[in-house]
Amino acid sequence: MASLNVGNLGEYLREQRRTAQLSLRQLADAAGVSNPYLSQIERGLRKPSAEVLQQVAKALRISAETLYVRAGILDAERDRDDVETRAVILADPSLNERQKQVLLQVYESFRKENGFVAEADPGADDDDADAAVDGAASVHNPHP
Repeated sequence: MASLNVGNLGEYLREQRRTAQLSLRQLADAAGVSNPYLSQIERGLRKPSAEVLQQVAKALRISAETLYVRAGILDAERDRDDVETRAVILADPSLNERQKQVLLQVYESFRKENGFVAEADPGADDDDADAAVDGAASVHNPHP
């Protein structure tokens, strides 16, 4: 039922690349794809594979799941709020990587507590989430 909207994906990638202050060539190099191929994706002329989307997401430091939804690889209706929340957390430039991971663990622990099934991180367990909640107060100061 999910259809590919390559143009929307391309616009989103361009926006994310500009937000990250990367040139097309810099992003292509970081993602390990060719400059012309990435340009075609941004212009909506190519449909990238899930692997390429994962490489681009990693280079942009954004959620691969968000790109999968935008590319129609994941069902846009299923867990949309969860995917978008995770993407916003991961894209927040005011948080460091450790803070982002702790916040995601806290978020996941609340979702579990409220009866939502955790699919995104099968390696995380309740002890990790509890430790994240307990340690969250120590992460609030980004300047040690």
